[in-house]
Amino acid sequence: MRLAVCLVLTSQFFLATLATAQADQDANDPTRTASCDFADGKEISVEYNGSVMSEKDQPHSGKVWLPAGSPMTLFSQVPLILNHQELAVGAYSMYVIPNKKDWTLIVSRNVTTPKTYDEKQDLVRAPMEIGGVSGPPKQLQVSFAHIAPRQCSIRLYYESTGAFVEFNEK
Repeated sequence: MRLAVCLVLTSQFFLATLATAQADQDANDPTRTASCDFADGKEISVEYNGSVMSEKDQPHSGKVWLPAGSPMTLFSQVPLILNHQELAVGAYSMYVIPNKKDWTLIVSRNVTTPKTYDEKQDLVRAPMEIGGVSGPPKQLQVSFAHIAPRQCSIRLYYESTGAFVEFNEK
């Protein structure tokens, strides 16, 4: 009986330690993912660095911005339409040009490491709607809203600005 109790307590301790280690690893990993499913079950997703940004990583009006020093990565399981341009199934880098009155989302074919910005690699630039948000985040936050069966809106939040643009399934 004592041996059984000892084994149960030891296994509970081991599982608790494993869960704590996993939680610590997740807290230390700044990679975040946002995704949206279309009505047919196909998905688009974005991976991005959710770290609090240093002074050098802050956006500057009119300049290409790499949040937390790296571009976002878009993955699509379906052909997409963004700003009247078709994007094939695949992976892309995404950048943002923030301004006071408007933001622009850039989708680039460059997915090689390091993913430095090269304007010649641009596939599409899309104007984003912007608005003010309360409770400003201290780092970039990305989410999607499924707004129609074949339409997902990407939402970027940084400080007191929210920027939005729609991806349509072809």
